[in-house]
Amino acid sequence: MAVLPLLLCLLPLAPASSPPQPATSSPCPRRCRCQTQSLPLSVLCPGAGLLFVPPSLDRRAAELRLADNFIAAVRRRDLANMTGLLHLSLSRNTIRHVAAGAFADLRALRALHLDGNRLTSLGEGQLRGLVNLRHLILSNNQLAALAASALDDCAETLEDLDLSYNNLEQLPWEALGRLGNVNTLGLDHNLLASVPAGAFSRLHKLARLDMTSNRLTTIPPDPLFSRLPLLARPRGSPASALVLAFGGNPLHCNCELVWLRRLAREDDLEACASPPALGGRYFWAVGEEEFVCEPPVVTHRSPPLAVPAGRPAALRCRAVGDPEPRVRWVSPQGRLLGNSSRARAFPNGTLELLVTEPGDGGIFTCIAANAAGEATAAVELTVGPPPPPQLANSTSCDPPRDGDPDALTPPSAASASAKVADTVPPTDRGVQVTEHGATAALVQWPDQRPIPGIRMYQIQYNSSADDILVYRMIPADSRSFLLTDLASGRTYDLCVLAVYEDSATGLTATRPVGCARFSTEPALQPCGAPHAPFLGGTMIIALGGVIVASVLVFIFVLLMRYKVHGGQPPGKAKTPAPVSSVCSQTNGALGPPPTAPAPEPSAPRAHTVVQLDCESWGPSHEPTGP
Repeated sequence: MAVLPLLLCLLPLAPASSPPQPATSSPCPRRCRCQTQSLPLSVLCPGAGLLFVPPSLDRRAAELRLADNFIAAVRRRDLANMTGLLHLSLSRNTIRHVAAGAFADLRALRALHLDGNRLTSLGEGQLRGLVNLRHLILSNNQLAALAASALDDCAETLEDLDLSYNNLEQLPWEALGRLGNVNTLGLDHNLLASVPAGAFSRLHKLARLDMTSNRLTTIPPDPLFSRLPLLARPRGSPASALVLAFGGNPLHCNCELVWLRRLAREDDLEACASPPALGGRYFWAVGEEEFVCEPPVVTHRSPPLAVPAGRPAALRCRAVGDPEPRVRWVSPQGRLLGNSSRARAFPNGTLELLVTEPGDGGIFTCIAANAAGEATAAVELTVGPPPPPQLANSTSCDPPRDGDPDALTPPSAASASAKVADTVPPTDRGVQVTEHGATAALVQWPDQRPIPGIRMYQIQYNSSADDILVYRMIPADSRSFLLTDLASGRTYDLCVLAVYEDSATGLTATRPVGCARFSTEPALQPCGAPHAPFLGGTMIIALGGVIVASVLVFIFVLLMRYKVHGGQPPGKAKTPAPVSSVCSQTNGALGPPPTAPAPEPSAPRAHTVVQLDCESWGPSHEPTGP
């Protein structure tokens, strides 16, 4: 019992336990304001002159504002371990580079503002980890490329995507189509020239689509726009209706934009850029009946081709219309041709067979189609051994026709049968080329009185060796026209169109009258004048022959003279035997010279007259004594 009072006396002496203290927070970065007294924590550093993300950030912060600074890059370690961050603003800095995985730890982030920077591209790893992101603002950058997988981690949560004021010419439309919860999509002020059909069909929550100030000439209807009669913006419509903005684009106002015209909205400023009759007019002031299209007309196709097996072949087809027709090819077996290991189809209407086989021959069909209709043309291809070469007879020459090589003559039966493969029969509308020469052709067509209000006729033609169309405007009262300045030996495709005023719309329209194909005559060569290369070669050979003959004659004359003179060189006398000469030194007498005594050393030398006698010795002479 005595122990208990002792314990009661000792209890006041024990130190009292202090309540738990909160963990020490990180210091606030210099020039920043930090809210740490209550949750959520925030770090505010707008316009602080920062050159990089401060390293001494409180990693527990839920809000981080670093706008209006001079930050040039976001590194991987700058935002590491900030798992509770909800709002991040990096607007109006000088950011050029964002490291892959720089936001990987921000799994709770709801809003990311990167507008007003200098980003040129966005790759697949730069937004990795943002699985709860709802607002992504990338406007006013220099973006020219957006990776298809850049938005994968936030595709299901993103509600607001702003890509305006960039340099985007293409977009990953398939990736954008997976943003099922997006409410606002800003694509305005870019360089987009086309939108694929169905690009927005899965964006069922889309409330605003802004594509103003791009390069769009047409906008295809989308399944999403089937709700437009309910979502258009007439007076008194609810604010939740879909808002479409397409102003500032060079719209081509034809029948493909009738769906947009039928919306009858009042809050947009779209205008027509083409066709010329509607250029500059306010889009909503143009009547629906004025949005018209023209069916395609095939203006050029390849003549019949013959190629050996194993060689390439190119089939060409050109067509005009409004909108521009799309050209497709059908094989002789009825199959639609496209890009494969043996063939390539180009957007300009050319079909290239890389390696031909004997079974590839036949009639290929070119189909040109647009929203107003389609037109077809046939091209014959023959695959086999090449035909034997046919050499022209250079010695024969046809007389000129009335002295004029360009004189027009009606095609005779012989010439017509020789050109069956190169001549297309005139259409049922009666366009004919009745006469043609080497550089001129006469085109005729029937009266088009059933078409009221004809203003003029238009002739379009080009040759098989030139894809550029030539246009000729003909008065309305004409029924023929003489084409001049044609190339000789060429095949031409020609079409005649009637330009008239449509009484229903009051606009200028065109209607094809018909097409024809013809070939100009080959140029004639003069009879008397040989070709320059032949003349020069002949003269060189003749001159060489004369020189060689002269040298041979000279050598022959030398040999003959050599034989006549007995083997001696000409100009020297012939002697029977050699002659030797003997000279003796005497003092004036004949005989052997006496032996002269040795002179005395002291005696002076006497002057002696020496006489040289020379005798000729022949074969019949002997030397004589004294």
